[in-house]
Amino acid sequence: MGVDLPGAGPQQPRCGVTEDAPSGRAAPGIRFAGIGDEAAADLAGQLDALCQLGWEAIELRNVDGVAVADLDDRAFAALADRIAAVSLDVVCVDSRIANWSRPITGRFEDDARELRQLARRCATLGTRYVRVMSYPNAGLDEQEWGKRALDRMALLVRQAEQQGLVLLHENCSGWAGSRADRIRQLLDRAGGPALRLLFDIGNGVPYGYDARALLDEIIDHVAHVHVKDARTGPGGQVTYTLPGDGESGVRSCLRALIDHGYTGAWSIEPHTHLRPHQDQDTTGTDGVAAFVRYGRCLERLVRQETRSARTSAGGGRHG
Repeated sequence: MGVDLPGAGPQQPRCGVTEDAPSGRAAPGIRFAGIGDEAAADLAGQLDALCQLGWEAIELRNVDGVAVADLDDRAFAALADRIAAVSLDVVCVDSRIANWSRPITGRFEDDARELRQLARRCATLGTRYVRVMSYPNAGLDEQEWGKRALDRMALLVRQAEQQGLVLLHENCSGWAGSRADRIRQLLDRAGGPALRLLFDIGNGVPYGYDARALLDEIIDHVAHVHVKDARTGPGGQVTYTLPGDGESGVRSCLRALIDHGYTGAWSIEPHTHLRPHQDQDTTGTDGVAAFVRYGRCLERLVRQETRSARTSAGGGRHG
């Protein structure tokens, strides 16, 4: 599938340090990033949002509504060239493998094929990380669902290992999405060096669990973090907020990660203008500006938490 991605011109700005954002670092060993299509559908808007923030890393999911794996070769080459031209690092590619759109009864070959394609494209983009989930149910009993999910994930992990990738399982839709015992079982029975965890701070509210409590049980295996926040309103309606303004425990989770010695990226996924699983996209209005506001809010929150962590470092635990 083709997407119009004109090449970077001579006036293309480079991302990185700016007067407004003196550093893209959140804390020692941690850097800020963002899922580009949360700011804009088109690549130009995605790059503009990260460059305005002065951050040096992007997470890729879709461009003009097309998944990275589905871009035709010409469009993908243009995408890779433009990202390189602004000196952005790609920290992760968010795949559809085992996600909310691919139930456990679906075709496994769709996932295996996407992983093969992403192996080639991640090598070009300079990242080994591919976000996956663990298959939502589709009418199976719990035991059969778990068996099939573990069997499929084991095959995917072996394939990823052979292709030099690391799968990052997200605490979202799927058999092991929200339960620490199942996440540990996934790591034990299907895991290996090619399987780590992506912890999304904001998923606890819509999926009905305590994000910080889950983090405490799996924190040793977390290699990548999504930052979003949400609260539940009247009638159980979930609304997404600026980081720290909701009920997800963003401050507590960030502090726990700092204290534990986490290194990697804190990648924003605001969900204020884009919710792919609900087919909602209003990024065309003020998506880039909202994304930048979200990033600035996270920077302020992190400065507060890192100062607090340094103040209490004498009694804290690190590593």
